[in-house]
Amino acid sequence: MRISFPSPTFSLASSPSSTARRWLAGVVLSALSTVALAQAAKPNVVVLATGGTIAGAGASAANSATYAAAKVPVDKLLAGLPELANVAKVTGEQVFQIASESFTNEHLLRLGQRVSALSKQADVDGIVITHGTDTLEETAYFLNLTVHTSKPIIVVGSMRPGTALSADGALNLYNAVSVAASKDAAGKGVLVTMNDEIQSGRDVSKTINIKTEAFKSQWGPLGMVVEGRNYWFRAPVKRHTTSSEFNIDDIKALPAVDIVYGYGNMNTTGIDAYGKAGVKALVHAGTGNGSVAAQAVDALKALRGQGVQIIRSARVPDGFVLRNAEQPDDKYDWVVAHDLRPQKARILAMVALTKTSDSKELQRIFWEY
Repeated sequence: MRISFPSPTFSLASSPSSTARRWLAGVVLSALSTVALAQAAKPNVVVLATGGTIAGAGASAANSATYAAAKVPVDKLLAGLPELANVAKVTGEQVFQIASESFTNEHLLRLGQRVSALSKQADVDGIVITHGTDTLEETAYFLNLTVHTSKPIIVVGSMRPGTALSADGALNLYNAVSVAASKDAAGKGVLVTMNDEIQSGRDVSKTINIKTEAFKSQWGPLGMVVEGRNYWFRAPVKRHTTSSEFNIDDIKALPAVDIVYGYGNMNTTGIDAYGKAGVKALVHAGTGNGSVAAQAVDALKALRGQGVQIIRSARVPDGFVLRNAEQPDDKYDWVVAHDLRPQKARILAMVALTKTSDSKELQRIFWEY
């Protein structure tokens, strides 16, 4: 910082008086106070680390797809990115250190409760969660449904470990902290920053496993983050965070919800097994418009007769399931997942079932969230 000193009415070289010393001390203190205030004005961002590729390491720089996930602790992640200090006052906390395919409902609940607690602290302005990409979209949607805050919550990962050539994690994390520290990200629900894009945690999905532009939404990104600046193009319209009727502080356990996959020559073994396992809802990942094979219809109807909610989703990446198209949902008392992919339909079903077991209420929730 350049400090301009006002010209005193006396010469320091010729006057070692106490007045001169007091003047100089005052100038120095004023300059230090200015620096301190500038630092104090930076937003406070907490990085919650859960593991994943962004914390991974490969055997060599050439390994971009073969590596061990969840190896680098959060303090080393942050220490390797000193540029974060220019954006915010950043602190880190290691919540888990796992590959995200191993995330369980218990992990979701613990993480959600920690995010909720931090969001209530006056000295926290934004929260970043580092996460493996395999189930990142599920965690982001869960937080979007259950954490009541308008403060920015950003979930971020990487497709390549930090040891790889052209690793993407450092820039993704820098962008995540930048978005979490910005006031214009408030109130937009839980966000995902990958590959310079700002995505809605509700809409985004992992669409490819070997490219850095892996996360896409059929409805497009909310915006872009470039060199620490946000550029917004749309905003979410589905209910989330502060407008949600669900609150992580009230959820102690999540009911069992599973997914069965539709395919040619499908049999009912999976449907029957999940019914015997005691699931509360079964998401059917159907072909096309959530189509159900003729040989599977009776098995699903039987489960519904036992009180299990049947949710028709689609295995195709884009589009949405139309109610009473392909199957008479009203007649069978089934629910359609709208535009949610099977893995996200499962998340919403679990959360919704903590409040209601009425199929009409569940359908309302799938329309609104």
